[in-house]
Amino acid sequence: MSDDFELDTDDLKRRMDGAMVNLRTEFASLRTGRASASMLEPVMVDAYGSMTPINQVGTVNVPEPRMVTINVWDKSLVGKVEKAIRESGLGINPQLNGTIIMLPIPELNEERRRELGKVAGQYAESARIAIRNVRRDGMDQIKKAKADGMSEDDQKLWESEVQDLTDAMIKAVDTALETKQTEIMQF
Repeated sequence: MSDDFELDTDDLKRRMDGAMVNLRTEFASLRTGRASASMLEPVMVDAYGSMTPINQVGTVNVPEPRMVTINVWDKSLVGKVEKAIRESGLGINPQLNGTIIMLPIPELNEERRRELGKVAGQYAESARIAIRNVRRDGMDQIKKAKADGMSEDDQKLWESEVQDLTDAMIKAVDTALETKQTEIMQF
């Protein structure tokens, strides 16, 4: 490899890993018929004049596989938290018990499972696109170095390294998607 050109593969890997982290976050928000505290992460509550995540107005627990509870710290916010959950589009009907909001997670029907599988596929495709964009940036850097006098052997070595990194990340996305789709389709 050329002495004067050093591709920052750590930066490329970090950016590709960022796409994977984003994918896992999006997958966590998909309801699979199993209770998960992370499914409430996108839900925001109008608390004290600003939009606040649910986990900042109460304690979120998962006491059983099909139940999420939220122990709201400020009694005046219970109604707002309940309203935010109803309007979130999660398809969950909150039940009040004092300052505790219980969220029973209903079984998913076959049609809803298929829809969620498609959504998971769209999330995975977005991650693949992000990874390919990082790959393109790396390849552009290599082409620029080639124009600045890098040898063809060095160019091929760097391109191979970037492609190997890309292939490994795409494979990780595919594996994560397959796992999530299996989880969604479980009864």
